[in-house]
Amino acid sequence: MATRIRLRRVGRKKLPLYRIVVADQESPRDGRFIEIIGTYNPKGTTAAEKVQVDAEKARQWIRQGATPSDTVQSLLKQAGVFAPASA
Repeated sequence: MATRIRLRRVGRKKLPLYRIVVADQESPRDGRFIEIIGTYNPKGTTAAEKVQVDAEKARQWIRQGATPSDTVQSLLKQAGVFAPASA
């Protein structure tokens, strides 16, 4: 079973709100999911209002092989989930 970290729309008409979820790759966009790891509010004014994510859960799922969608990957970078590699 391939898992993806992706967005799931939950907002009402003209007021988008998304949950960042871990789901099976075959599930529909707003269908069955495994776990909610955060939220994304594109209408938020500050970066903290826009993206709220449980960084440790996100890292754990990525370690287990879940691949984030392109949009979620950029949101996770904004939230600081991908720390710069310390050499």
